[in-house]
Amino acid sequence: MIEFLRETARLPAESTQQAVGYPSLFLLVALGALVPVVPTGALVSSAAVVAFHQSSPFSLLVVFAVASSAAFLGDISLYWLGQRGVRSNHGSRWLRTIRDRAAPERLEQAQQKLDEHGATVLVLSRLVPAGRIPVMLACLLGRMELRRFARGDVPACLAWAATYQLIGILGGSLFPEPWQGVVAAVGLTLLISGAPAVWRRTRARWAR
Repeated sequence: MIEFLRETARLPAESTQQAVGYPSLFLLVALGALVPVVPTGALVSSAAVVAFHQSSPFSLLVVFAVASSAAFLGDISLYWLGQRGVRSNHGSRWLRTIRDRAAPERLEQAQQKLDEHGATVLVLSRLVPAGRIPVMLACLLGRMELRRFARGDVPACLAWAATYQLIGILGGSLFPEPWQGVVAAVGLTLLISGAPAVWRRTRARWAR
């Protein structure tokens, strides 16, 4: 029975993992950047765990390149769609989606930080859970050009991909089996992502 469980827990061959995993990672991360409901950080961490256990020395580098480029493509696409809504008299569905996901107080903070630090605040916004959308909306309302936004978003996506890949490497190094590392990395990623929301709710309750 134990041997059967070990066999079923094994991952497919490395060639299969790469042929299916890299395109899937790219599509899911890009989609998650475009439609902010997919936990893309957990996807990157999980892919890093699998890559950590592969024999190819370039697996982790490929995961980093795929994740960062997909995040950048998703950010640029969402910003371009948001710009169309800002320029339109009737707005757009994408602009409304961005507005709905940016709390007024977070938007005010983002606008203040954008005025103080410029496009460099994009790096921090990518690393802080739920920080990307308020800053992106502040950039849209401030009529930041797409080219300037892209220059600030490149290091932001690189730092984001590196951070969540390090989480995956940590999970992969602590456990001998890839699936164990994936579970640990996903759990840690979700904990990091959910902690700020829990803290805000707790602080709001104590303030009453």
